[in-house]
Amino acid sequence: MPALVPVQVEEAVLARPPVRRADLLAAEVPVALVFNGIGHAVMMATPLDLADFALGFALSEGLLDEAAQCYGIDVHAIDGAPAGLPPGTDAVEVRLEIATGCFERLKQRRRSLAGRTGCGVCGVESLAALDLATPGRPPRDWAAAIDLPVVLRAFDQLAPRQALNAQAGTLHAAAWAGLDGTLTDVLEDVGRHNALDKLLGRLARQRRLAEPGFVLLSSRGSHELVRKCARLGVAALATISAPTALAVQLAEQSGMQLWGMCRAPRGVRYTPR
Repeated sequence: MPALVPVQVEEAVLARPPVRRADLLAAEVPVALVFNGIGHAVMMATPLDLADFALGFALSEGLLDEAAQCYGIDVHAIDGAPAGLPPGTDAVEVRLEIATGCFERLKQRRRSLAGRTGCGVCGVESLAALDLATPGRPPRDWAAAIDLPVVLRAFDQLAPRQALNAQAGTLHAAAWAGLDGTLTDVLEDVGRHNALDKLLGRLARQRRLAEPGFVLLSSRGSHELVRKCARLGVAALATISAPTALAVQLAEQSGMQLWGMCRAPRGVRYTPR
């Protein structure tokens, strides 16, 4: 299933006649996450790196405690018509086989989620179901090396590495950088939290979550992004726009170094203070 969809558009410029041309748009399709045969969530996502996305979602939402509790992931394109989707609407089902204990826990906390681009808590039915727990982590000595020059060096590499966004102009990116600011991984999606789950899932699959480094996001720092990183032990997060007050609060609780407004030559460090 393609991540980019070709379309014909009419581009208008003031004082010039309209021009018909070919363009590319980011695909946004329903992705059903199915655990041991039971559907848990439907997220709107770009159909790329979906195995990484599913594992990252399961870990960052607390459905799994570690990647080893996922025994297998299968990605299937499905016909959306039987589910009542409009004709021609593509859909994907990602089937995960997980440990029995995790599945029992999932069934106990199971709720219906309807994901939308940029959403963080869609489908939460009550305040009690709004899980804002962020486990505290011991400080990492190496995190002191993540200063403004390192953060800006990493962001300087981000846009050139966003291959899909360069063509469609509408995708977020989540990236991993080493302590020297060099990017090693860049994952893209129409949803900022989806892009982050893809990145976290890839790092988990490769057993790299404990390595020194930090996460970059081409978005604001919202609370669910901080919570996802904190759950997986990420020591530092840097975003191109500002965080929310709740995001700073959660970062402080977890001991995470949080940067925002990272636009050269400026950057703001919100935690620790």
